[in-house]
Amino acid sequence: MLTFHKSSTGKLWRRLSALAAAALLTVTVGAGSAAAQRVDLLGAGATFPAPLVTAMADEYRSKTNGRVTLNYQSIGSGGGIRQFIEQTVMFGMTEAFLSDEVMANIKQRTGGNAFNLPITLADVVPTYNLPGIQKGLVLNGEVLVELFLGKITRWNDPKIAALNPGVRLPVLPVTIVHRSDGSGTTNIWTSYLSRVSPEWANRVGFATSVNWPTGIGGNGNEGVAGVVMNTPGALGYNSLSYALLNDIAFAYVVNASGNLIEPSYAATTAAADIELPTDTRVLFTNTPAPDGYPAAGFAWMLVYENLEKNRAISNRAQAEALLQFLIWAITDGQELSESLGFARLPQAAIDRNFDMIRQIKWQGEKLGAKMLDNR
Repeated sequence: MLTFHKSSTGKLWRRLSALAAAALLTVTVGAGSAAAQRVDLLGAGATFPAPLVTAMADEYRSKTNGRVTLNYQSIGSGGGIRQFIEQTVMFGMTEAFLSDEVMANIKQRTGGNAFNLPITLADVVPTYNLPGIQKGLVLNGEVLVELFLGKITRWNDPKIAALNPGVRLPVLPVTIVHRSDGSGTTNIWTSYLSRVSPEWANRVGFATSVNWPTGIGGNGNEGVAGVVMNTPGALGYNSLSYALLNDIAFAYVVNASGNLIEPSYAATTAAADIELPTDTRVLFTNTPAPDGYPAAGFAWMLVYENLEKNRAISNRAQAEALLQFLIWAITDGQELSESLGFARLPQAAIDRNFDMIRQIKWQGEKLGAKMLDNR
């Protein structure tokens, strides 16, 4: 039997609708001791948290002197990881944590760790375009796997009908839409499908980019959303915030406990109610949490332990400004999350972040620990 758990998604700020589609997000913020001079910060990566990063930076600007500029390039998790490794940005953003191999390589080159710091929780929802069904189509892991494998090819398939009694399903072919770029959203989505289905795990697996069995590609969350909105019968996957911003229909999903979950920030936070490893590199897709949404994970900010080893950071003022914004983003900045359709970090993740920030240095000085102690 399915048990329905409903929770509100909150209203998005209308001013973000234009910002969410921007490829380059530029805002001005201020930062404590770095406010005596103008400082430019540069980051790049995941498209999913771009609206939240923008809103955080805008709010931070209103509370400070406005002397630090934060430029965030919304290019996808794959691009963010690449630019972080190449040291062309001061921080990366990703929904796919760094692998052991990448972490070891960075430590060898820089003499320190690369930290994966959770900034928010990422949720990925099945988005669809079905005439007459505006919201709440019910799907489960088994059916989603068969849809994305190309085994279910029509929307009136008996397996979909069984999950949606009384719903008139259209006689339409299914058009699968997936990301064409390296994507943390893809990493979370394919991780979920892999944990639900051994066949998916063996045939396709999970990564920021996979060989899709079927479907057409779209670049970024924006690209997938655009194809879905313009293609009757389409089924894609997007972050919840992009689905809400663009008023795209998304399915409710049966989780591992057999409960029917409406995607929401509350359900995503509930999914993360697990014990976290010290370095926070964990996927909690197909969560055992009874009220948890099953296709969810962290969105991480990537930062070097030894900031001076990142060629993109040229002076102490930049290092200070970066850390000050990061500390604010994981504490006071979390107040913005729910009103934008993002899930708030659980306290356990914030505590793990503090542990990692305390290890961040500038030329041997534990700058992160000093800033936290002076809060």
